[in-house]
Amino acid sequence: MSTNILAFAFALSDHDLLARIGVLAEKEREATVELVAHLAALDARPSLYAARGPGSLFGYCTDVLHLSEDAACNRISAARACRLFPVILDRLASGAVSLTSVRMLRPHLTLENHESVLANAAGKTLREVEALIAALAPRPDVPTSVRKLPEPTPPTLDLAPTPPGAPSVPAVAPPRPRPVIETTSPERYRVQFTIGKESHDRLRRLQALMRREVPDGDAGQIVERALAVLLDKVEKSKFAATSKPRRPIRSETDTARMPDEARTPVVRSRDIPNAVQRASWRRDDGRCGFVSKDGVRCKERSFLEFHHIRAFARGGPATVDNIGLRCRRHNQYEAELVFGPRAQMTPQ
Repeated sequence: MSTNILAFAFALSDHDLLARIGVLAEKEREATVELVAHLAALDARPSLYAARGPGSLFGYCTDVLHLSEDAACNRISAARACRLFPVILDRLASGAVSLTSVRMLRPHLTLENHESVLANAAGKTLREVEALIAALAPRPDVPTSVRKLPEPTPPTLDLAPTPPGAPSVPAVAPPRPRPVIETTSPERYRVQFTIGKESHDRLRRLQALMRREVPDGDAGQIVERALAVLLDKVEKSKFAATSKPRRPIRSETDTARMPDEARTPVVRSRDIPNAVQRASWRRDDGRCGFVSKDGVRCKERSFLEFHHIRAFARGGPATVDNIGLRCRRHNQYEAELVFGPRAQMTPQ
């Protein structure tokens, strides 16, 4: 059955594939909302799931319904929140908020504020929801702490003895914890990460050298200053940022409007002048500038590339008007719109 579904999906045209995905996503939201509402009713009748064996609603969701632990937590939290604030179901059905957002917001919802909080959370990313929660319940700054972590224990695997002549199976190290960036209050963030001994020694040296500027040696202040210096250095390296930038290349439109004696010839080169790069980066706010026909702008900020809006091969100049930021996917997509898809390499 699942194989047939996969074959059916691959056989759809581009238009039908997108339309089908939209229908399925809407059905999934409807099914999720219905499940959450029924879990809310089941939560009020604990004897029902207790008779099936589990001693908690969480156990019923994981053991009987076979939901993952994270999925069970999200749905149970939403179910308990919607018992107090039924409007949450409408927000979930429309896609305005996600189950994870509801779980995060639930401790901060009251009869007085739930309407406005849910309205403010509509369409927000999880990072933006964290900032909303920080405004509702700001927390004090965390104290600065620099400490040595315990030595990691070597990974071990409980494996059966390897038969003679069979290849040995290498031990797999556990995944490293991800760095923490958490909003604690409006315009304040908690950052937690791990550094090596060399970086630790540099930090200690900076604390000693900057005692006059930072008397208490606060690592947070030192990192803030270091980030400002590093950002300035990286911007100068990438865009040749300077206090006295050269005049950017004029667009063809601007040049045509000027008197003949004042015109600057438009440079035809694939090299994008630094002044144009800086202006384009500021205009697009360091974010992919692609906007769909429906008015949806891409949110990517990583692996950005400078893109000729009118292709260079079609006479597009390297001017501020014609250079925009694109993520890799949209840079390739817009190139395919002009030149067609790249030829796919087929294995021999």
